[in-house]
Amino acid sequence: MDLRLEKTKKAIRNAFIELRAKKPLEKITVKELCALACIHKSTFYSHYEDIYALSDAMEQETVSSIISSIDHLKDYTVDRSDEFSREFCLAFMSQISLITIVFSGKEQNHLGNRLDCELKKVIFRKYPEFEHDTEKNILLSYCIQGAYHAYLNNPDADPDTMVRTIEKIVQCLQPLVTTERDS
Repeated sequence: MDLRLEKTKKAIRNAFIELRAKKPLEKITVKELCALACIHKSTFYSHYEDIYALSDAMEQETVSSIISSIDHLKDYTVDRSDEFSREFCLAFMSQISLITIVFSGKEQNHLGNRLDCELKKVIFRKYPEFEHDTEKNILLSYCIQGAYHAYLNNPDADPDTMVRTIEKIVQCLQPLVTTERDS
């Protein structure tokens, strides 16, 4: 990618994060973002349709960053789902400052839904038989969304306690995945 193009995209994203940290998405204008990024509106529109498209791209990048930072993702198996849950929680917590900004306000639930969708894609690549199994999909959503909402609803919880507790829950649910898979 052209260096100028990369610098422009970085300026747009940095300006967005700065504005998003201060106000709700619906209050951010292209005009103020462009002024902060030191670009023209036409430059912004050559990259994004509107503020919501930029927000969507930032959300997707954040989720991709979380997933890509899970150590040994391709090595996990259903019988090691507690280890996967630990790595997922740690990857999530490592991005928390960006998550807090990009997914604040009305966009808060977007993260849980995006994580659910993207993590299932990863899991379905390894276990394609799970994709059309309603029970497995419910179980996966429960674990992913549950971990996310447990974190949201317990912001003052010690990270080690949070991760340990989520690991225990997943260990309890693990027989539902492995027993049915083996039968």
